[in-house]
Amino acid sequence: MTRISGAALLGVGLLTGTGCSGSAPESTARSSEQLPAFDVNPVPRDRVAEGGTLRWPLPEFPSQWNFNHVNGTTGAVERVVQGVLPHLMRADEKAVPRPVPEYLRSATLRRTGRGQIVTYRLNPRARWSDGRPIGRADFVAQARALSGRDARYEVSTVTGYRRIKSIERGAGEHEVKVTFDGTYADWRGLFSPLYPAAAYSTPREFNGGWRNRMPVTAGPFRVQQIDRTGKTVTLVRDPAWWGPRARLDRIVYRAMDPAATPGAFANGEIDLMDIGLDAGALRRVQSVRGAAVRKAAGPDWRHFTLNAASPVLSDARVRRAVMLGIDRRAIARSDLSGLGVPVRTLGNHFYVATQDGYRDNSGEFGVYDLGRARRLLDEAGWHLRGEYRAKDGRTLALRFVVPSGVPISKREGELARAMLERIGVRVDIVPVPADDVFARYVTPGRFDIVPFSWLGTSYPVSTMKSVFARPDGGRVQQNFSRVGSEAIDTALDGAIAEVDPVKVHALVNAADRLIWRQASVLPLYQRPQLVAARADLANLGACGFFEPDYEDIGFTDAS
Repeated sequence: MTRISGAALLGVGLLTGTGCSGSAPESTARSSEQLPAFDVNPVPRDRVAEGGTLRWPLPEFPSQWNFNHVNGTTGAVERVVQGVLPHLMRADEKAVPRPVPEYLRSATLRRTGRGQIVTYRLNPRARWSDGRPIGRADFVAQARALSGRDARYEVSTVTGYRRIKSIERGAGEHEVKVTFDGTYADWRGLFSPLYPAAAYSTPREFNGGWRNRMPVTAGPFRVQQIDRTGKTVTLVRDPAWWGPRARLDRIVYRAMDPAATPGAFANGEIDLMDIGLDAGALRRVQSVRGAAVRKAAGPDWRHFTLNAASPVLSDARVRRAVMLGIDRRAIARSDLSGLGVPVRTLGNHFYVATQDGYRDNSGEFGVYDLGRARRLLDEAGWHLRGEYRAKDGRTLALRFVVPSGVPISKREGELARAMLERIGVRVDIVPVPADDVFARYVTPGRFDIVPFSWLGTSYPVSTMKSVFARPDGGRVQQNFSRVGSEAIDTALDGAIAEVDPVKVHALVNAADRLIWRQASVLPLYQRPQLVAARADLANLGACGFFEPDYEDIGFTDAS
């Protein structure tokens, strides 16, 4: 399952979910190449054929269609509701959110002493499928449900909503004024998707009202059928949609084992699929007639998390030595082998290279430097005793926890073991059931190093704070390294409270430099997105941060 909101965990393996979400072999990929921010075969809507059905696989079949419910915040749910529910803001390829005019004419921010007011001017034509105008009542219900003040609402996150002080009518019935207690930089991420007031009116409705159904919609498509037996969701063009008419007649989503998608794509059963980092799947889809491979720099990033609470890694000098003893480029080259994509290491814990604000802050801590690593270990009192280092009768050994059955994670562990042996560190690879990795090992702190991926978002400050904020007593949130500092917290709190993007970038990068020095999380690389699609599929593919207009998706030839 792919988690989207909060600090979004992509997985301990290299999990795939289908796209927005001819290719050269690796030997032809020059080091100077850079993947584009998105690759969606952009075509003006007047050149997209009218009609047709898009067959789109899902990695799992959801039962909870309330995206803000703790069990609904998944990539599969997001993929479907983007076509049927209001999204006030939509991100471009640079992860910059912009108003969606069919719902939002404008959104303006005004500072008020210690707080802020955002005024939303809604499109007067925007209506729910039950005929009720989209308006203030929907904002009020969603803000109350997601504020965290009523524990009966089983919410996935309260970030941002708990800062809302009041919601009032503006100058007219289509204007909504949202007053915040304090400032909140990522306010553009709120109310997307927006649910009707009735859906959030009570905990009972919030928790169960959208289970196995989507009773009210407001988008270019409406729900025709949710088939739990066949594990399909069928959307059809909504004639009541007030925006540009959807080019497709319908979209049929089908839950499918990711391992089965290459065969289904080759057999013409689906129109696109996420290749992930599967070189075998890439080779197979490249031979499919009428197919194209779309490539983009993805929003998520691979890394190693180090447990600073473990006895050996509690010393920052040891953590820095471990980081300096790992050749990040060699691991990236191994993971990306056979995909024909450039190999680049990542130098930031918040932004990926295709985002505004990205700076490579790795500096002296992101290089491969065996000599300095050995000196740091000597300074920390770990001296060579034969093949490995020891201190006070204890061998310097690290537990590298990997999920069973995930070849790339195992290979990463083997590479790290070979590299760290060169500086006298023993690495014990510990395979554990994939379902137990976090619940039984990472969250309780029963590891020294673990590899997994974080999914980047258009709002990296608020989503990643829980990963790097100092643990509060026994609550680590998602700070699996269990280490932090007042300086990091201050920089991130300042970034969350700042509304000037330039100042936000400066504060985030200040925090990032401190995190590199803290040596708790070692970024490896920004994951590429590889999506196989019918060559005539327009305005969809490898999206990166780009969020497509569903009404513009279609085929250049009638289908």
